Amino acid sequence: MDLAAVIREIGRGATGARDMSCAEAQALYGAILDGEVPDLEQGAIAIALRMKTETVDEMVGFLAAANERLPGLARPPGALRPVLIPTYNGARRSANLTPLLALRLQRFGVPVLVHGVSDDYGRVTSEQIFAEFGVQACASLAQAQLAIDEYGLAYLPLPLMAPGLDRQLALRGRLGLRNSAHSLVKMLDPFRGEALLLAAATHPDYITSMRAVLTTVGAHALLLRGSEGEPFANPRRRPQIEHVHDGVSDILFEAERDSLRVLPQLPDNCDAGSTVAWMQRVLAGEASLPAPIANQLACCLYACGRTSTLNQAKALVAVECAGLATA
Repeated sequence: MDLAAVIREIGRGATGARDMSCAEAQALYGAILDGEVPDLEQGAIAIALRMKTETVDEMVGFLAAANERLPGLARPPGALRPVLIPTYNGARRSANLTPLLALRLQRFGVPVLVHGVSDDYGRVTSEQIFAEFGVQACASLAQAQLAIDEYGLAYLPLPLMAPGLDRQLALRGRLGLRNSAHSLVKMLDPFRGEALLLAAATHPDYITSMRAVLTTVGAHALLLRGSEGEPFANPRRRPQIEHVHDGVSDILFEAERDSLRVLPQLPDNCDAGSTVAWMQRVLAGEASLPAPIANQLACCLYACGRTSTLNQAKALVAVECAGLATA
């Protein structure tokens, strides 16, 4: 591959750059993930893509390259799709409730795989919260498969699942900017199309791009605006939640626009200890699950096949979560 020619084409700025085809993007990203692109050229490619922004075809190609290098995980026995939760942002201002969503799904008998990073620039990560709760990170892919099959929940660090993408994320520390990998890790599928993906982005442009990519590849996903980038619904005001499936996208819940009448009870601090203490109260029925997360939970139960309609899922969540209204 002539890397200089690739950089020359994509590095001419937002107006002069040429976009790559899906096949070209797949070949380039495959070479990057396989360690065949030197650091200098990797940096140039990352900055060039940041300047011109990736097209949908390029992201589809990048994602294909990433997914074909993923080790496959088997869908657990049963009719339910496992729920796949990428957690790559952590908490800086308010509590990271991604682990709570995963634990609630597990209690409904839905198998869950969470994958992410150990540290994210000082933020409180899901891995730290899981460890405080007593759920340890899996040390191997085999252990992750066993945990999903036997316990219905596994947390898998990214380096074990996709070391090439882990190296790409680490470029942020050297370049000072995010790159394509920060979006790609949120759309990975080690279950080869058999999972329900929770896909979240913070900025509207990225949500539009993710929707286009996910519909193009025929993914099954719930797409929403994340909370500080994490894939749980903002507990203070529900975002729009849409169901991507069979190449289309259906809105399951509209975004809330009205002013809040009652503030939900949330952890006082975002540190792991405070978050886990509050989570334990919610799981014990001593504190209410915020309505937006209950709504998201209902969407998960419906989209993974736990219920046949969304209304059934909402009713099930209302009963199981101490009568919390989800309508």
